Formats: sequence, structure tokens, C-alpha cells
Amino acid sequence: MERPLSTSGPFRRARLPVRFRAAATAPFFWFDRVTAQMPNPIDLLIVDDDTDYRGLLVRRFKRREYQVHEACDGVEALELAHRRQFDVAIVDMTMPGMTGLDVLEKLKALQPECEVIMHTGQASIETAVKAMKIGAYDYLVKPCPMVECEALVEKAVERRQLAKENVQLKELLQRRPPEPEMIGESAAIKEVWRLIERAGPTDKAILIQGESGTGKELVARALHRRSSRADKQLVAINCAALPETLLESELFGHEKGAFTGAMERSAGCFEQAHGGTLFLDEIGEMPASTQPKLLRVLEDLRVRRLGGKHEIAVDARVLAATSQELGTHLREELYYRLSVFQIALPPLRDHKEDIPPIVEVMLRNLNKKYGARVTGVDDEVQNLFQRYDWPGNVRELRNVLERAAILAGDRSG
Repeated sequence: MERPLSTSGPFRRARLPVRFRAAATAPFFWFDRVTAQMPNPIDLLIVDDDTDYRGLLVRRFKRREYQVHEACDGVEALELAHRRQFDVAIVDMTMPGMTGLDVLEKLKALQPECEVIMHTGQASIETAVKAMKIGAYDYLVKPCPMVECEALVEKAVERRQLAKENVQLKELLQRRPPEPEMIGESAAIKEVWRLIERAGPTDKAILIQGESGTGKELVARALHRRSSRADKQLVAINCAALPETLLESELFGHEKGAFTGAMERSAGCFEQAHGGTLFLDEIGEMPASTQPKLLRVLEDLRVRRLGGKHEIAVDARVLAATSQELGTHLREELYYRLSVFQIALPPLRDHKEDIPPIVEVMLRNLNKKYGARVTGVDDEVQNLFQRYDWPGNVRELRNVLERAAILAGDRSG
């Protein structure tokens, strides 16, 4: 039987909202980072008619724990490509029979995701340009230092990994239900939406301010969906949830062996958000020693992993959020860099007229989640909602409704 929430029945068992202060102040944070790892080891194809040189490359990359496959000509290489997917291929430009360019073209047709590095002893700008147009990742003149070859293969692997992650993330996003957005028709919420619509399509850094539970992450996601980066990933990290060393590793990434426990290379949040958006929640809790490093990345658009020697170009729009005054918590230059545009979220006590539509939408979603059949709240409960100050804001309101819906679900039938 369907029933509204009232001060008797399941809502009494849920404890009226004035008694929910303890629940509202419970620790809450999220670390929303989707990471897709490539299979290990990496599948590498080496195509070269020079047996000695091919053998040198095979031994070198096997020592690096690559899964190495070799072919003496284009025909053998393409036969392998029909049976196995490769992450990276090193292809000699000059071979008897099928040329390196022919192998490149056919290999890219079979495996568009494979990154192909062309290798030749006859340097030619013309052939290099042609190879790049066909789809080669890069071009090396042999003999070249093995260190240089390894570094180029590693970069190709990184590009392959990012492309694979993007495909997986797009598939994940397509399976997800529509994300919730802020609800309300009050002047305060309408002003927030006006700013979101104005700032969303830009590429500027935005600082979102508001008390805990007011919906700062919802605003960040709404800004991302309205930007030109909407088809890319939004990566969120809570700066208050991680110790200093781990926070820097998550932000900037690390190389294998950079610190105890770093068993493999890891891309940081800036790399994960390349082309998309990075959301830094509770930015005011970021350690003082990390702030200048973040500022440098924001200014140079380049990041260096912990333990790394090379900088990596990154392109991520940065959104930051805080529930506190930043004056004494953030370096002045970093504050100005992050607050090009500001959006202030009102606490729920300042727009209580939005409580009825918020309750309606939340109950509809909670009914689906818990199998409850709660149609609304009665007048007495609604009056209690209007008199209560909601220190935990919309999050506290949801907690109250969720517990009530769970109890109502237990009694329905």
C-alpha cells in the first residue's frame, strides 16, 4: 500500500530531522577516479629483415618484460596481426617484397589502435611525412641509441593506454543513467544555474564555494556537461581525503620505484583528465608544500610524475571547490589562478521553498532503489522540514529521506 511519510509509522522510526545532527556531520568524501589499466605485459611487434638488429631489439624489450613478437617481413607481420592484437609495432621501412609503408597502411587498417613506429637506415623527410600521414606514431633513423628507442616506445604505450581508457570511459558513460542536477525554482538556485550556463561553455578555472552538502560536485558535473569537453572524462579528487605524499602521487602520477610500494608506473589525475575536466574538491585542505607544484602545472600545462625525468603536456580544465574561507589556507597566487570565475552555493536554510520539489525527486529515486512506495510527506512533516535549519544541507535531507524510504520499504507489501 502506498503511503506518504508522516510523524507516525516509518517516519517516526526514522527519527525526526531535528535529531539527525549526528548523521549530518558524519565524515563524507569521495574519490571519483576511473582508471583503466592496460594488460601487462605489453604486446610489441618488431618487423625487420635484418636478423641481427631485430634480435637486438627483441632481447632488449624482453628484458623490459614486454611480450615481444617478431617478423622478418611484411607478410609474416600481417599474418601475426590477424591472430593477435598489438599495442605497439616497430616496422622497418626498407624490406624485400612489401615495403614498410605498405605494412604500416595494412597494419593500421587491421588494428587502428596499434601505435606504429617506423625504423629505417635511410633518412628521408619525404618518406617520414608520408608515414605520418598514413598513421605512424613516429619515425626513427637506425641505428639509434636503444635508450632513445625505448623512450619512444614508452611514449607510444602511454598514448595507446590513454586511447583505450577513453574508449572504456565512453562505453561506461553510455551505460550510466542521466546524472542528477540541482533542483529548485528559488531565486538563489536560479542564479546558480545562470552562472553555470554562462561559465560552463568557457574553458576558465572556476571556484565553487558552499557549505558541506550543498551540491558542489553536482555543480562541477553540470559545468563539465555544458563544456566543449563533455565527451571527455571528468576526474574528481578530494584534497582533504589523502595524506600529502599520496595526494601528490594521485595528482601528478609516479614512476615505478618512485617510493616504497610504487610497483608500477601510474598516470596521475592531470593525465587521466587530459582533454577533459579535473575537479579538486576541498582545495583549501591541500598541503602548503603541494600548492606551488599545482600552481606550476596550471601555469605551464606540463606535469612531471614523481620519480620521473620528463615533463608531460596536459590539457585539463580545472574546477575547484571549498567549504571554507580560503584566505588563510591557499597561496594568494594559486587562489587567483583558480578563482577566475566563482559560483557560491546557498545553504538549504536560505532557500527552503525548494524543499518540496527536492523531496519529490529524491523520494522518486529512493523508491526505485529500495522498492518503497512513498508518495510524499504529510503536512506535519513538511512543516517540520520548513522549521529545521538543515546544518547538513541537501545531503542531510537525503539521509533523512533515505532512512525513511528503507523503513517504508520494509513495511510495504
